[in-house]
Amino acid sequence: MGFFDKLKSGLNKTKESFDQKINTVFSTFRKVDEDFLEELEEILIMSDIGMDTSLQIVDRLRKRVKRENIKDEEDVKRVLREEIQKILDEDKRELNLDTKPSIILVVGVNGVGKTTSIGKIANRLVKDGKKVTIGAADTFRAAAVEQLEVWAKRAGAEIVKRDEGADPASVVYESIKVAKENGSDVLIVDTAGRLHNKKYLMDELHKIKKVINNECEGASKEVLLVLDATTGQNAINQVKAFKQETDVTGLVLTKLDGTAKGGVVIGIVQENHIPVQFIGIGEQIDDMEIFNSEEFAKAII
Repeated sequence: MGFFDKLKSGLNKTKESFDQKINTVFSTFRKVDEDFLEELEEILIMSDIGMDTSLQIVDRLRKRVKRENIKDEEDVKRVLREEIQKILDEDKRELNLDTKPSIILVVGVNGVGKTTSIGKIANRLVKDGKKVTIGAADTFRAAAVEQLEVWAKRAGAEIVKRDEGADPASVVYESIKVAKENGSDVLIVDTAGRLHNKKYLMDELHKIKKVINNECEGASKEVLLVLDATTGQNAINQVKAFKQETDVTGLVLTKLDGTAKGGVVIGIVQENHIPVQFIGIGEQIDDMEIFNSEEFAKAII
C-alpha cells in the first residue's frame, strides 16, 4: 500500500465523521451564506479542530467565498482542504539531522506510544542509510528497556541500556559516548513518560538536556513530543504543557488509525506553531510516515 492509501485507510474514521457532518450541512442549506458558514464552523469545532482554529478556517473561507463567488459543494470542500493545508504548512520544516551524531530526544506522557514510535522512526532512518543508536533512558517503567530492545533489533539499530532504576542522565551520557565511538549518524533518546505537573520528572528532563548540550555542543538536536491522537483536545493541552518545560521542535501523532479525532492535528499545529514530523497509522514497523499536509487534507475531506 502506498502512503496515500495507507493514510486514507488509517484516517477513515476521521473522514467518515467529517463527511457525514459536512454532507448534513449541504443537505440543509441551499446556498453558501452566513447561516451555512456558521453551521460549518460548529461542525469543525465538534470535530476536535478547536475553537480558535475553526474560527480562523471559516473566516478565511468566508473571504474566499465572496472573492471567488463560490457556490458549489465541491468548491467549498476544495477550499477547506486548501485552508487546512495552509495551516499545516505554516511552520513546516524537515528534521535537522545535519551533524554526526544528531540527537533526537523523545518525550511525552505515559501510554502515548513513545517506545513503538522510536522503533518505527529508527527503522525509517536505517532504511535511509543512516546508522542509528538508541539510548534507553526510560529506566522507571518495568520492561521498558526490554520492549525498546525488541524494536531496536527489528529496526537494525544499536541500543545502549542500563539496569532498571539507573540514573537516566547517566544512560544518556553513555549513549552519546557509544554513538560517537561507533560513528552513528543519529542518536534517539527514549525518556520516561511524564506529566508536566510532576516537578521531579521535569527536573530530570532538564538534566538529560544539560548532558546532551554539554557532550554534544553544536550537534543538531530535535525534541519530538509524542501524542496520542485518540485523546483529541487533551493532546493540545499536552503540547502547551511540554512547551513550557522544554523546547519541543516537532510532533509525532500516534493511533490516527483508531480515532475519528484526526482533526485535532490541525488545531495542535495552528495553536502551537510546531510542525508534525511523523504520523503513526498502524501497528507494523513500516506504519510511521513522514507527515504530508496535502495528503492529510485530502484523506480527511
